[in-house]
Amino acid sequence: MQITENQPLAPFTTFAIGGPARWFAQAACEADIAQACEWAVSRSLPLFVLGGGSNVLISDRGFPGLVLHLSLMGIEKHGDIFRVAAGEDWDAFVQTAVKDDRAGLECLAGIPGTVGGTPVQNVGAYGQEVAGVIERVRAFEIGTRRFVEFTAAECGFSYRRSRFNSVDHGRFIVTRVDYRLHQGGQPNLTYADLKQHFRSCCNTPSLLEVAAAVRDIRKSKGMLLVEGDPDCRSAGSFFKNPAVPRDAAERIRRIAAASSMPPRFYPTGDGLVKVPAAWLIEQAGFAKGYAQGAARISSRHTLALINRGGATADEILTLAGRIANAVETKFGVRLEMEPEKVGFSF
Repeated sequence: MQITENQPLAPFTTFAIGGPARWFAQAACEADIAQACEWAVSRSLPLFVLGGGSNVLISDRGFPGLVLHLSLMGIEKHGDIFRVAAGEDWDAFVQTAVKDDRAGLECLAGIPGTVGGTPVQNVGAYGQEVAGVIERVRAFEIGTRRFVEFTAAECGFSYRRSRFNSVDHGRFIVTRVDYRLHQGGQPNLTYADLKQHFRSCCNTPSLLEVAAAVRDIRKSKGMLLVEGDPDCRSAGSFFKNPAVPRDAAERIRRIAAASSMPPRFYPTGDGLVKVPAAWLIEQAGFAKGYAQGAARISSRHTLALINRGGATADEILTLAGRIANAVETKFGVRLEMEPEKVGFSF
């Protein structure tokens, strides 16, 4: 394993934003991870683990410690279990699964990033979450220098959360994820966009057809990485859809009654109601394409903040703060950003 100095990080992110890492290393196997962590801890250096760079906003000042870029590769199939290394490209793995007629991930096609990030964020879209198919997660515990494994129940999954980005944030490095995928299973067509896409289809679409439809929908919203598309210089959805108590949801419903396009509300199953963040943003006065300096709201999806070219991390955060303040003023709901901020606390 080679450790280099002052590595620019912007090229490793979908935002194309970020200053240099003081130290940088590639981890191609679990032994590299253990070695890198030992090197950083022995020097009292902060450590950040970088995967596909699709869900981070890195400070313009960079990161003063060691950035460990995961590139562990490999997919093993054991019956219904797919054992996948953390560095594997997520969308490529989804395509592998649906080609093998394995249900459970078809609605998660087109999402950028690597496999290792999926349990951390409990990645979800179009009616599916990885929590529904994860069997086991293998990780390296930095403090004890040992590898451990968690069942899905032990991961503490909830909406866009897990133990890895909440109570145990920074404690573990995910190295492998095991998914249980059922052969010949029916595709998930619960989401409104997918129902609309297949409204004229007489037969149940295949898993491949559903995955292709999801990619088409994501592309139409600028949420699919396409070379040369400026709307793709983003971290995907910048804000989470807020889950609010029922009384807050009713207050928003009353405000929405005057809207020509009232939103859909989705019960989360734990007494809360999920409200579409995109609708809240638009109703607070921010339309698609709204720009502030080199930071802009995507021209195709209100939830995505994009780098128009040369945007700084501070410009992105300034625009995000302005949007969040406006939504809170009008609706009493504080939007939470989805990408992880890196290097801002130093």
